[in-house]
Amino acid sequence: MSPDLTPLDFFLWGYVKKKVFCTVPTTKEEMKERIRAACASITPDMLLSVRRSFTERLLKCLEVHGMLFEHLLK
Repeated sequence: MSPDLTPLDFFLWGYVKKKVFCTVPTTKEEMKERIRAACASITPDMLLSVRRSFTERLLKCLEVHGMLFEHLLK
């Protein structure tokens, strides 16, 4: 599957990375806790938005016959 389509790639990893590295973690435990907190902060509304975006990405992928399309998204 294209990384442009995978919700883990277009949403989750960037969101978690932004939350975890707002300041540099000093210990492995602190990093683990920040990852847990970032995941726990994901709201149902955020997931609904990801679902909508996923559908939009699928349709765009079909429109361009499987070619690269991320540059075509709003």
